[in-house]
Amino acid sequence: MRENEAALDHRVRSDESFMQGVKDCLPTVLGYLSIGFAAGVVEKTSGMSLAEIVLMSLLLYAGSAQFIAAGMMVAGNPATAIIFTVFFVNLRHLLMSAAIAPYFRHLPFWKNVSIGALLTDETFGVAATRLSRKSKGSYQWMSGLNLTGYINWLIANVAGGIFGQWITAPEKFGLDFALPAMFIGLFMLQLIERSKYGVDLLVAISAVVMAVAGTVYVSESAGVLIAIIIAASIGVWVEKWK
Repeated sequence: MRENEAALDHRVRSDESFMQGVKDCLPTVLGYLSIGFAAGVVEKTSGMSLAEIVLMSLLLYAGSAQFIAAGMMVAGNPATAIIFTVFFVNLRHLLMSAAIAPYFRHLPFWKNVSIGALLTDETFGVAATRLSRKSKGSYQWMSGLNLTGYINWLIANVAGGIFGQWITAPEKFGLDFALPAMFIGLFMLQLIERSKYGVDLLVAISAVVMAVAGTVYVSESAGVLIAIIIAASIGVWVEKWK
């Protein structure tokens, strides 16, 4: 009996280890490499140096924001416009951090900050699926997940920046569509795994309606945020009372 308990305890600890987090991030690594490479190419063609690409990857670390920033730089937009646009685009990270924060309440403040600082759409998707079956999250596992994605993103951006000097028109190769393509793939994987098509359809319809309404009556960025908050709230409420 004690041997069985010891084996079970070992499996639980192994399942929450740093290396397990690394392994669980591997399916998204291929996406990171392709999207990061595309981002590096776009950044290089927008006139950024390799050092600037490295700094943007380390400090901003957001695929959509980096694509947008590079495009706005090419268009000659002022720095203030780029900063505010990136800020509003990345506001969704507050929602993602808030969604998984309850699983890490047992951790010190600085550990929660380190988790939230490296959280991305992809690592959030992996973490949300895993944490839905647990009451508490593992800091070691989450660190393995986040750091693997972070390092691979940097490597991919640098590679794109190096080879980007020979790719003068990235849109001809579909590199500008790489990010939406990855999001669609991640969405389909989560949709298949959940098997709650009624709730997912309701949330999707609600999000589309609110996004269109928000875009018409407020603004595009505000409309997206409003749609996310309302659609997510509807999904939570339906699953709670279903």
